[in-house]
Amino acid sequence: MKFVLQLLAVTAVAVLGNLALQAVDGSPWPALAVGVAVAGLAVVAYRQVVRATERRSVAELAWPGAARAAGRGAVAGVALFAAVIGIITAFGGYQVTGLGSAAGAVGLIGLMCAAAVTEELMFRGVLFRWVEAATGTWCALVLTGSLFGLVHLLNPHASLWGAVAIAVEAGGMLTAAYIATRSLWLPIGLHLGWNAAASALFSTEVSGNNTPQGLLDAATSGPMLLTGGDFGPEGSIFAVLFCGLATLAFLRLAARRGNIVSFRAARGTARAKVAQ
Repeated sequence: MKFVLQLLAVTAVAVLGNLALQAVDGSPWPALAVGVAVAGLAVVAYRQVVRATERRSVAELAWPGAARAAGRGAVAGVALFAAVIGIITAFGGYQVTGLGSAAGAVGLIGLMCAAAVTEELMFRGVLFRWVEAATGTWCALVLTGSLFGLVHLLNPHASLWGAVAIAVEAGGMLTAAYIATRSLWLPIGLHLGWNAAASALFSTEVSGNNTPQGLLDAATSGPMLLTGGDFGPEGSIFAVLFCGLATLAFLRLAARRGNIVSFRAARGTARAKVAQ
């Protein structure tokens, strides 16, 4: 029941926020304001429902150091996507012809802010955390990462390869960032930085969602494995490679910090709670 209440609380904010963003579609500054408001409301809702259902302080969303961790994540996310675009450009798969829409970029930042926060709270804050408590880190990483990829099959230009790519890039890397830090702020920042760079800055497709134009007037062309095709650069083999390497780095850090929960330890803890 605790799990259900937490998931429902964050999902409700995400759904209502999406409706609000649709209502201001085409208005960049209202979209930015709504996106930021949805992100803030989602954080508040998560903190409140976790505190009420689990009777504990919400350490994974602690305020001290939040801005620093999220900021570092955002910078890393932008840099990582820029590296992917740089490689695609070097192979002739991405061309910039001029400036696009500054107003469009503003609206996209709001949209991506809402998406990054609500998705991280749902998939890492609720789903991964509860599955890990029952099965251990490795099973939870595979299960929730795969689910995150499968959910993206619902997007307009989705493909099976795109879902696999997202499972590695987001389901893997963002979850590994949470495991390494046991904080949601770093993956939130990473998610936002990556998506904002892809859409608001480089004007590329994001997860096959018919993403509007951002700051640059640009286009991708070439083999799907290079550019990601209609799914966007997230479907590029280079995005999978770079994010896969980042995932391994985060998991290595998590192991050094003792943040990996074994299946045996998870089951033992679960049995102890039942016995109480």
